[in-house]
Amino acid sequence: MSEKQLLTEKIHQYDFSIIEAELFLDTHPNCKRALTVLHEMRNERAALIKIYEAKYGEYIVRSSDVNNQNRWVWVDSPWPWENHKECEA
Repeated sequence: MSEKQLLTEKIHQYDFSIIEAELFLDTHPNCKRALTVLHEMRNERAALIKIYEAKYGEYIVRSSDVNNQNRWVWVDSPWPWENHKECEA
């Protein structure tokens, strides 16, 4: 496996781990340790992407960043079924 492939694979591993941490935080929004780990993984992913871009050009796939907060706030938004309105006849 080439160095580029290894670096891409490492970024994908962080992508997976970040998604898993976000899913965990959906049910544990006040877990400070999980938030810390999530921020660390995002920072490490960003550093790997910088390395990738310096060597191979732009890395197109990017995850959306969430502001650095003390609480996972996504769960505070209305759930999809809470915005659903009954069809009127």
